[in-house]
Amino acid sequence: MSPANARSASESSSFPPPAATPEQAASLRADLADSGWGVEAVAALLGEAADAALRREIRLPALRAVRAALAGGPVPSPVAVLTALFMLGEPVPATALDAALPRTTAAGAAAVGLVGEPDGAGYVRALVDLRPHEAVDDAGEVRWWVASDLGELVTGRALAPDHVLGVGGAGLTLAGLTPRTRVGTALDLGCGCGIQTLYLLRHAEHVVATDISARALAFTAFNAALAGVSVTGAPGADPGADAASETDVEPGSDSGAGRLELLHGSLLEPVAGRRFDLIASNPPFVLTPPAVREAGLPLMEYRDAGGPILPGLVAGLGEHLEPGASAVMLGNWEHCGAGSWRDAVAAWLPEGLDAWVIERELQDPVEYATMWLRDGGLTPERDLEAFDAALEAWIDDFEVRDVRGVGFGYLIVHRPRHPREPWRLLEEVTTSVQGVLGPHVAEVLEVRERLAGLDDDAVANLRPLLAPDVTEERHLIPGAAEPTVILLRQGGGLGRTLQASTAVAALAGVADGELSVGQVASAVAALSELNAADALALCAEMVEAARHLLTTGFLRPGK
Repeated sequence: MSPANARSASESSSFPPPAATPEQAASLRADLADSGWGVEAVAALLGEAADAALRREIRLPALRAVRAALAGGPVPSPVAVLTALFMLGEPVPATALDAALPRTTAAGAAAVGLVGEPDGAGYVRALVDLRPHEAVDDAGEVRWWVASDLGELVTGRALAPDHVLGVGGAGLTLAGLTPRTRVGTALDLGCGCGIQTLYLLRHAEHVVATDISARALAFTAFNAALAGVSVTGAPGADPGADAASETDVEPGSDSGAGRLELLHGSLLEPVAGRRFDLIASNPPFVLTPPAVREAGLPLMEYRDAGGPILPGLVAGLGEHLEPGASAVMLGNWEHCGAGSWRDAVAAWLPEGLDAWVIERELQDPVEYATMWLRDGGLTPERDLEAFDAALEAWIDDFEVRDVRGVGFGYLIVHRPRHPREPWRLLEEVTTSVQGVLGPHVAEVLEVRERLAGLDDDAVANLRPLLAPDVTEERHLIPGAAEPTVILLRQGGGLGRTLQASTAVAALAGVADGELSVGQVASAVAALSELNAADALALCAEMVEAARHLLTTGFLRPGK
């Protein structure tokens, strides 16, 4: 990279994170709620095409829509003002912001660090990205407004090394993957802007959020306060200090009942000696070779720890999980040479813990390197020579180590409630998933925990229920009496498709919670006029199939 475009590791984001007293946060929250600024309101303002373009990081159509809305009358709508200012980086008159946020006003927004002071023409600019985020869970519907650093789409500059991301695709994936059963204690490991923390507060009595970035912790503190969490520490206190900054959730607030503790430090270090009922993490798992750094790509705190962290992080999780607890995280791993990625990842797993690792996508080395170079602000459009140099360094590193692909997926580890032999499942599942996976993950872990204590006779006595999302598909040759292929398809969960034998299809077809697996096997054996030995073999087949169908969500245990 040429010296003019190079960024040093010491370069930081331009503006300090926002910070609000409980009173300031309450006023701002009330203003935002009254404004009607939500996801649907933004989509209606922009129109379908512009909204879709903005999701693809194309800003101009959205800018055209909000400029038209702002110019459409003497009093622009609060939704138009807030969308233009905080989502698109468009300057707006301070008087318009006064009207949109009447309790807070432009002066109050400047006081907490959301906007700058008015310029000579009376316009203010956003210092942070702020946008609505909505969720639905067992506790009901909730709307939050989440602040983060201004993105490249608005600034036109590469992200700073200490950049704090907003709610992105990875964060939403993790939020959807995390089980939402009620727990006593939860850990958001590497909290970033705090979106996982907000979700965890909905169903955990006590949440600890950690990050190596003091800037990220400050954004989490602000977003928690804006969600209805009142900070008990001194307003504006540095959440990166050694002492914990504790927050209480206001009774009846959107963020749910619980307590929040912010801790500064690397990975599991801040919670040494502590255990949790649930851990959620989107850790900085990207591995950038030193040669790429020498070419000008800095270490980005939100995605890169400067070395391989997943092996040590995953191995250390066992010390921090209570019996029956789970850790859910995102990660990637390399496919090296002719070896199996499963063997490499299996070596990370803690002894005595169940583990479920799912590879959702496999990228080739060039695709992977290109994606993260662009994510770090090194693009061919901005500096072709620097981009090519960094890409070549990354490809050289892959070739030397014989990396043939990089997998991305989910890692779930679970501590059994009672000592037993752990189960391990490392698989590739690339099907399209509809909806969130958290309920499916919780169900699979619970079913596997139950089945681990059952022998074949006990499974034969189960009275399973067919999951409501399962359908059957039969393929027949014209004129044939029997199908050549029977497929069971899962509409929810991981969207699996299972090729079933006639006997297994029969089990699924009559699984209504009334008949046991053994009774179904006996009935099929009688109808097929099987001898005693074949009848026993059929029962064994159905018991094995029942275990598989139960642990993949096609069947539910029933009684």
